[in-house]
Amino acid sequence: MKSVLHLSHSRGHANHGWLESYHTFSFANYHDANRIHFGALRVLNDDTVHGGKGFGTHPHKDMEIISIPLEGDLEHKDSMGNITVIREGDVQVMSAGTGVMHSEYNKNQDQPVKFLQIWVFPNKKGVQPRYDQISIRDVEKSNQFYQILSPNPEDQGVWINQDAWFSLGKFDSGVKEKYVVKGQDSGVYFFVLEGEVEINGQKLGRRDGLGIWEANEIELTSLSFSQVLLMEVPMAFN
Repeated sequence: MKSVLHLSHSRGHANHGWLESYHTFSFANYHDANRIHFGALRVLNDDTVHGGKGFGTHPHKDMEIISIPLEGDLEHKDSMGNITVIREGDVQVMSAGTGVMHSEYNKNQDQPVKFLQIWVFPNKKGVQPRYDQISIRDVEKSNQFYQILSPNPEDQGVWINQDAWFSLGKFDSGVKEKYVVKGQDSGVYFFVLEGEVEINGQKLGRRDGLGIWEANEIELTSLSFSQVLLMEVPMAFN
């Protein structure tokens, strides 16, 4: 088993006034040669956007982009004609493919919107751009991981053009959970949204990240009430 630890305070940080963003991996003006990506996981941004503000229309190409709102309402518009709002309990995915333009704004003037913006390298380039969003409230489970993303349209959650599986888990203190790695050459990146956990002997707190690869099974112990996002991605990709 191999691992890499990214403590919350070691992340890149940008404060643009209207936007405060923490970057687990190199992004925009934050660059660390040792933190470009974890396998096919390219971007993990922890964003807070102030009321009424947002990202103006901008392009993406050949990237799988996942947004997971944590608080507030995020309005999305794109060149495919989609105008939607996502909230806590939703997951949004956009396969940029041959190219797409989109914008993201805080729909409310009086409260911030907080969300994770995640980019994954695709296993296919030049695909037709695609957008989807779902509510995961109906599949949420207590004290175990539940899948929110996979490579398969028929599976639970949204799907992307990559052999990747994302799961969320909310755990009471003292709960132990094992995750069996699905892909033969996969790594698993754990990101602690809230609380404290221990994963294979490593203690992690709020917004800490831990990547593990060359392991078939990984055990998590919750040390307090905790919420964890798990992202399994291939470590080698084209």
